[in-house]
Amino acid sequence: MSDGKRPGKKAQKSAETRRRVLGAAGDLFVAQGYGATTLQEVADRAGVAVQTVYFVFGNKRRLLKELVDVTIAGDDAPVATLDRPWFQEALAAGTAGEHLLRHVAGTRAVLERVAPITKVLEVAAATDPEVPQMWPETEDPRHVVATAAARSLMAKPGARREVPVEEAADLLYGVLSPDLYLLFVRERGWAPERFERWAYETLLRDLVEHE
Repeated sequence: MSDGKRPGKKAQKSAETRRRVLGAAGDLFVAQGYGATTLQEVADRAGVAVQTVYFVFGNKRRLLKELVDVTIAGDDAPVATLDRPWFQEALAAGTAGEHLLRHVAGTRAVLERVAPITKVLEVAAATDPEVPQMWPETEDPRHVVATAAARSLMAKPGARREVPVEEAADLLYGVLSPDLYLLFVRERGWAPERFERWAYETLLRDLVEHE
């Protein structure tokens, strides 16, 4: 019985170490920049040896990639955004208005986590040409998500039939962007809930029939 428990405890400890390092890296990258942050500083903040950081992540680029991927998802489970519960619940909504409400709420929760890291990633990619190569996809994953949402939303009762799916996807992609979220929330001081309400009402006017 004891042999069966050891792997679980070891895995739990390893996962907790990974979370602490990722949390420390996120705080430091946002506060002082990716380039200015050393792995020793990350290790010190996480309370681990720097060798542990190298062992778990390999190098700073891999640490950044893991941080971005986990931040987008909200956890370290290997589940794509399109398969996440919040996205699936929006797809299951019976009307376009209900779908939009759930999609905006779910996306806002993602933006709260992702928007600050997005800026870190942009600067890192501009200064280190190897950073973009860690995401080999040729298609913008945000636009993939917006397109999948638009296809479902615009096929439901209440959707404005004259709006093409491509246009609906562009509207979702643009209004629910990290840049716009940071502009309103960080620079203009809006509460995240206010941004969510504004985004929903803005998209509602363009995508859903008015009664």
